[in-house]
Amino acid sequence: MEHKQLRIAQVAPLYEGVPPALYGGTERVVAYLCDSLVELGHDVTLFASAESRTKAHLVPMRRQAIRLQSTCLKSDVAAHLAMLDEVRKWKDSFDVLHFHTDLLHFPLFMSVAERTVTTLHGRLDIADLSEVYIRWPQFPLVSISNHQREPLPFANWLATVPHGLPEDLLRPSVGQPQGYLAFLGRMSPEKRPDRAIAIAKRTGHKLRIAAKVDQADKAYFHEHIEPLLRDPMVEFIGEIGEREKSSFLSNASAVLFPIDWPEPFGLVLVEAMACGTPVIAWRRGAVAEIVDDGLTGFIVDNEDEAVAAIGQLSNIDRRAVRRTFEQRFTARTMAHNYLELYRRIDKVRVQTAMAEMAHDIRERRNRMVQSARSGEQGSQGVLRIDAR
Repeated sequence: MEHKQLRIAQVAPLYEGVPPALYGGTERVVAYLCDSLVELGHDVTLFASAESRTKAHLVPMRRQAIRLQSTCLKSDVAAHLAMLDEVRKWKDSFDVLHFHTDLLHFPLFMSVAERTVTTLHGRLDIADLSEVYIRWPQFPLVSISNHQREPLPFANWLATVPHGLPEDLLRPSVGQPQGYLAFLGRMSPEKRPDRAIAIAKRTGHKLRIAAKVDQADKAYFHEHIEPLLRDPMVEFIGEIGEREKSSFLSNASAVLFPIDWPEPFGLVLVEAMACGTPVIAWRRGAVAEIVDDGLTGFIVDNEDEAVAAIGQLSNIDRRAVRRTFEQRFTARTMAHNYLELYRRIDKVRVQTAMAEMAHDIRERRNRMVQSARSGEQGSQGVLRIDAR
């Protein structure tokens, strides 16, 4: 069955470009989704910062991504509210409005809530969030893992759609891995780079760390991590982009993911799989939904188990790791999953529009009948007057 082309708005956060030049999760996923939807034949419009690169129609909402503009004070709330007001002006141009801006748009789009999809990309165990989703229950929500939903089981969940990467974005290396362990992400307490360093030291492996240091994490980095980087077996290479990522991940014996928070998804896990590289990940958040223990890596609960897992890496078939990525976590798979949701929403939209049209026709017909009857009665009254 051939489906009609959909007009889809994608509304991205303004913190990074789409995709980001370096580190970034949400904006990267939005970029892959937009390009895949265009490749599948749909009319996609992206609202994002001006430096974004996309196959969709780009409507630039800010001259530069917020994180890149370090020369002046700025308001991320003001920037996003201005964008959402612009999207609202265009809302009737789209069959579906897909928001990646958390809950900011709820008060502005109540009149078309049934035509929206809102993907929640962050953690939801935060004070005040439950009140918002109780107050605006009409907005259909998408989770990126089933675990992410647990703090808000009552919310209007439409589906869970895992993230995906373009199939050829990252590839396995041709030769053998170079024997080092890799850590990719942010230098933050919840990502636990200190655990990764401790595991590498205990196993005698070199650890290469590719991570960004946000302003909010600078104190943690300087106080807790920087002293650990003096070890010659630990190499801190800083923030890297897509060009460096494939080599960095595919040449590693394993990627360490020693998180200490309820990770909603963990894009690094999928990036490692795309490179055929096994992961050793803590049993937190959505990890068990992404990692197949013993197939694509190992799920552990403590450092001792992580050290033991490194000794079992030879049991992992790196070709099977890549195949699992191709079967479960490509951008095209993600796009098809979202298209199913868009079509459900568009079907409801069309049915609602037809019902409203039918109601209007009935109302007009009733008014015409009433008017005709009133005219008939008036004519009879005139005749009676004339007869006198």
